[in-house]
Amino acid sequence: MHAINAQSNVGKVPILSLKGITKIFPGVKALDEVNLDLYSGEVTALVGENGAGKSTVVKILTGIYQPDGGTIQIDETPTHLPTAQTAAEMGITAIHQETVLFDELSVAENIFLGHAPRGAFGLIDRSAMVRKATKILESIGADIEPAQRLRDLGIANKHLVAIARALSTDARVVIMDEPTAALSHKEIQELYELVEKLKSQNKAILFISHKFDEIFRIADRFTVFRDGQFVADGRLDEINEAELVKMMVGRDVNQIFPTREPNIGKDVLEVENMSHPTEFADISFTLRRGEILGFYGLVGAGRSEFMQSLFGITRAATGTIKIDGEPTTIHSSADATKAGIVYVPEDRGTQGAITALPIFQNITLPSLKQTSKKGFIRLAEEFSLAREYTQRLDLRAASLDTLTGNLSGGNQQKIVIAKWLATQPKVIILDEPTKGIDIGSKAAVHDFMAELAAQGLAVIMVSSEIPEIIGMSDRVIVMREGRRVAEITGSDLTPESLVRHAAGI
Repeated sequence: MHAINAQSNVGKVPILSLKGITKIFPGVKALDEVNLDLYSGEVTALVGENGAGKSTVVKILTGIYQPDGGTIQIDETPTHLPTAQTAAEMGITAIHQETVLFDELSVAENIFLGHAPRGAFGLIDRSAMVRKATKILESIGADIEPAQRLRDLGIANKHLVAIARALSTDARVVIMDEPTAALSHKEIQELYELVEKLKSQNKAILFISHKFDEIFRIADRFTVFRDGQFVADGRLDEINEAELVKMMVGRDVNQIFPTREPNIGKDVLEVENMSHPTEFADISFTLRRGEILGFYGLVGAGRSEFMQSLFGITRAATGTIKIDGEPTTIHSSADATKAGIVYVPEDRGTQGAITALPIFQNITLPSLKQTSKKGFIRLAEEFSLAREYTQRLDLRAASLDTLTGNLSGGNQQKIVIAKWLATQPKVIILDEPTKGIDIGSKAAVHDFMAELAAQGLAVIMVSSEIPEIIGMSDRVIVMREGRRVAEITGSDLTPESLVRHAAGI
């Protein structure tokens, strides 16, 4: 639509440009004549709400999707990117929000998959591969052994392997899609240093993030998409956060967190001395109806591992659980769901949604008894149930038949939440509920969480975002190294107190 102070880059030729790119899926125009310019030695932040078209642009740049209109230019020359291999050969690499790696391979094998160094007779030179992998890992500050199996690493280290893999080719354009989502504060600072190093090497960087502090900290330029259309671009040092948000959402967003007057009722969940041999120890707490209980901690604190045990994905060694005062045994997620506990995972890509299924089938999957009669699934019942919960969560999709994998990350998150709410639980565990989603969708999820609590549902929210923890929680339990180290409420609930307890200061 317009550029802000476009003359800032007059005389400078972009490494890569998209001109009038259009992409159409059945029933959805994902991109409508969008433009994007990436310059050497600069970071361009691509910002927009869910469904703005950011993920589609990344897939076009990396050769996964083909545009239905417009042109891609590299060094001002029209270019065709028919495959991911072609994009890589043209110097375009991507670090994705959901890492695509192989658990059974070693770290080095993951880094060089498809382009391993070769020696005599064309055989893979494993010593050279390990040596090069070590050098790349050291350059990004990753203390990871190249020979380690990927399955033995945590989420944060897997993400660092994905970064190393992207940097293993001599890329000119580096796409970073939510690169800090699973990283600790220290690792984020190291990533910033890495970005500065890449800039000094004259690489063009496309940076996609929903965290405004990151965008203004790391980017030189911005491009805004809204509903699949180009809205504006320009220099970041010439606008402020409020102006950028207004471009993204087409409206002012002044209040991210809803005003709540908690109506807290009776105890619904009591956990005593839950322990796991390697992940957590002696966790105890009580959760009440209508309450939002936050769990905070740094990466590796054991929060997600504890929640997965509470939901029956892994089994605790010791401890007791009571639901409405009654002792409850949970050996599986089916036991947990039957008892009224549901879990919306952090890693929605592999644990939350089945991307090959349409929206309505994902939502009704745990509720098939409710939508079946005499062993036969009733399609009308499935659609009715799915429609109810997608409307409550303001899900944006052409129809309930749309494949879940064709939706943005934020809308996939809404499907996972809707799926478990349809079981009518007593306790819902939300693990990083707004990870990787935009500011408008964050507000919608926060409003809905407040609505659930107001209806008497007991909510556990695991979050690494301090504003979210403070803005949404009635109480906060802080974990460090697998143990509960503090419970904070009221005026004591400050960023300083959370960080102090989480870091053991």
